[in-house]
Amino acid sequence: MFGFGAQSSVKTLTPTQVRQMGDTVTLVDVRENAEWASGHIAGAIHIPLGRLREEMEFIPSDKPVVFYCQAGGRSSQAIAIAKAGGQSHDTHLGGGIGAWRAHGFPLAS
Repeated sequence: MFGFGAQSSVKTLTPTQVRQMGDTVTLVDVRENAEWASGHIAGAIHIPLGRLREEMEFIPSDKPVVFYCQAGGRSSQAIAIAKAGGQSHDTHLGGGIGAWRAHGFPLAS
């Protein structure tokens, strides 16, 4: 991250930034089915990380994509998978849905 001309290949947004973006981004929840069922961000699409390679085509390409998971680890992996598949998706929700909940933002069920 630091160095001569080095740039991070992952963009991290806060829950507040993601919420302010509203429907100008496509949210992709990469958690497992039970996690999704326990609550997710309204309007998000659900593609568990283990199926992301096969289901990348189902992510709309008309808006920027923001991946999220429980705490941020799997969403970082989702970015790597997307890039390996030729996609330009490079953004995730820092702290995942745990941070979203900590901010008191609503969840859909």
